[in-house]
Amino acid sequence: MADGAMTATFLAVIGGASLLAVTARRLRPVDRLPSLEGWALADRSLGPGWTWLLLGGTIFTAYTFTAVPGLAYGNGAPAFFAVPYTVIVCPLAFVLLSRLWSVARRHGYITAADFVRGRYGSSPLALVVALTGILATMPYLALQLLGIRAVLTAGGVYPRGAAGDLVLVALFAGLAVATYRHGLRAPTVISALKAVAVFVSLTAVTWLVLARLGGPGPVFDGAARRLGGPALLLSPAQQPAYATLALGSALALLMYPHVLTAGFAADGPRTLRKVSVALPAWTGLLALFGFLGIAALAAGVRAPRGGAEAAVPMLVDRLMPAPLAGLVFAAITVGALVPAAVMSIAAATSFVRNVYVEYVHPTATPKRQVRIAKAVSLTAKVGAVAFVFGLRDQDAVNLQLLGGVWILQIFPAVAVGLFTGWPHPRALLAGWAVGMASGTYLVVREGFSSTVPLGTGARPLEVYAGLAALLLNLAVVVTGTAVLTRLGVPRGADTTGLPSRLTVRRRPETGANTP
Repeated sequence: MADGAMTATFLAVIGGASLLAVTARRLRPVDRLPSLEGWALADRSLGPGWTWLLLGGTIFTAYTFTAVPGLAYGNGAPAFFAVPYTVIVCPLAFVLLSRLWSVARRHGYITAADFVRGRYGSSPLALVVALTGILATMPYLALQLLGIRAVLTAGGVYPRGAAGDLVLVALFAGLAVATYRHGLRAPTVISALKAVAVFVSLTAVTWLVLARLGGPGPVFDGAARRLGGPALLLSPAQQPAYATLALGSALALLMYPHVLTAGFAADGPRTLRKVSVALPAWTGLLALFGFLGIAALAAGVRAPRGGAEAAVPMLVDRLMPAPLAGLVFAAITVGALVPAAVMSIAAATSFVRNVYVEYVHPTATPKRQVRIAKAVSLTAKVGAVAFVFGLRDQDAVNLQLLGGVWILQIFPAVAVGLFTGWPHPRALLAGWAVGMASGTYLVVREGFSSTVPLGTGARPLEVYAGLAALLLNLAVVVTGTAVLTRLGVPRGADTTGLPSRLTVRRRPETGANTP
C-alpha cells in the first residue's frame, strides 16, 4: 500500500498536469474562426521545442515504458528490438514526415487519407486508409489505460475494486475535458511535464538501482543466472525475428494517425528534420527502461504470472524512497495521458474528414466539423474506458498486436505514394486487402504471436508477421499495377503536384542527389 509521501508526490505531478492543461489555450493563440486544422493541429504552429516534446511524448507511450521492461524481465535480449526500431524511425521521420508535411500544408490536408485521396483520386482507397488508422488506434488507446492501471496497482497507488476504477475514470476525465476544449494544444503542454518527469525520475532510478545492485556487471550477471543463460545474447534462431520486428515496427509506427497528427502540427519541414535528429534522446530513455527490466530480474522481483509489465514498478516500490517512487508512477501516468489524447484527436479527425464529410455531410461548415470531432474524440475515450473494464487485458494486447500488422498495410499507399504515383489505386486496394487478410491469419494462427514461422523443415525462419504480410501486399500492388496499366484501366486524377515517377535531381548548391 502506498504511503503518504508517495501519494502526495503522485498527486502533485498529476495536479500539475491538470493545471498545465487548463493553460493550453495560451499556447500560440490564433485569432481565427474555429477550424479542424486549429483544433486538431494547433494551426500547424509548433516550433522545434514543442514538436520534439509532442512527437516524442506521442511515440513513446506509457505502455511502451512498461511492456519493453516487462519483455526484458521475461525474455532478456529479444525485448531490446525496440531500441533499434526507434532508431530506425528517426531517418524515416526525417524523410517521410517533412515531405508529407509540405504536401499537406500546400493542399490543406489534415490526415494521411486526405493525401491518399489527392494522390490517387480514389475515395475507396482513402476510406480504407482512414478506417485502418482508426481500427489500429482504438486498442492502442485502451492500452494506455492498461499501462496506468498496471503501474499504479504494482505500486500500491491503485485502490482495489470500484474505488480504483473511479480513480482511473477521474484521471481520464480531466484529460477528456482539456482535449475537448483545447484540442492538440492540451497534450502539447502536458508533454513538457511528461518529458521533465520521465527524464528526471528515470535518471534517478537508474542511478539508485546501479548503486544498490553493484553496477551494470552484477546486474547482467544476476539476470543471466535467473534466465538460465546469457541475458543479452540472441541465439541465431532469434536474429531474423529480432531484425524483422525492428524494421517492420519502424515502418508501421509512422503510419499511425496519432504520429502523423503530431508531425502535421509542426510549423514547417525544417522543424520536423531538426526534431527527427533529436528524437534518439527518447530512445535512450527506452533503453534505460529495458535495462530496468533486466535489473528487476537480477534483484529477484517476482512479478505476478502473466503480469511481467509490473516488474519495474515493483522494483521501484522496493528500492526507491517513497517520494521518488511516487514521481516515477506519476511520470508513467502522465506518459499515458499525452499519447491517449493525441490518439483520440487523430481518430476523431480521420472520422470527420474522411468519413463524415466525404460520405455523410459534404457541406459541413468548419465549425460543425470541429463540433463533430470533439464529440467523436470524447466518444473514443469513453469507449477505451469501457473496453478496459469490459474485456480482459489480454484482449487489448492481442488487438493492439493486430493493429500494428494492420497499420503497416497502408504503407504502400502513403509512404510509397510520396515518391511515385505509379501504383494503380485498384492494385493498392487489392494489396491492402491481401495484406490485412494474410497478416491477420498469420497472427491468429500462431496464437497472437507477433513472429510467425515461414518455410518448412525442423527449424523454419521466424519473422515479423506484419512484414511478411507487407511483402505480399507489395507483390500484389506491383503485379496488379502492371496488369491494370497494360489493360488501360483508368485511374483518378493526381492533384498533389508530386512527380508521377521516382526521379533523382541534383541540387546545384550542394551537388547532392535528392528524390
